[in-house]
Amino acid sequence: SVLAAQGLEGGLRFLNGPVAHRYTGLFRLDQTVFRNLSLYDKQGQVRPEFLEAVPFEHSFCQFVLREGSFRTEHSGTDGRLNGHKYQGVLLSYHGVPVLDRQGELYGTLCHFDAEQQALPDDEFDLMQQAARTFSAYMQR
Repeated sequence: SVLAAQGLEGGLRFLNGPVAHRYTGLFRLDQTVFRNLSLYDKQGQVRPEFLEAVPFEHSFCQFVLREGSFRTEHSGTDGRLNGHKYQGVLLSYHGVPVLDRQGELYGTLCHFDAEQQALPDDEFDLMQQAARTFSAYMQR
């Protein structure tokens, strides 16, 4: 109901409310780039330019696509990220895939932060449910 009444930004704000992460974002996969469609920032800052379009190989979103979801509380100690450009820079990332109306991969929904943040399982489950709801609003 929040999504229907307040759109993507309202939906992201709702998801971000109970979590410690600074950012909650929706990214669309556009060939070799993840494009940010909407970003909620707890601090109310303007979206950083580097988050507008993130090359596939520099994004943690790529691991969502590879693994079906991706969670790391501290990227600096996560061996799955060894050698990644943002390992130890973007410390916390929790993401799930978003499908379009036809059931095709559209992009990712994620919570992330430059600080180490845990994400309780119930909040991760809510994010997965929200991704299914967001799919009704996604168009190519």
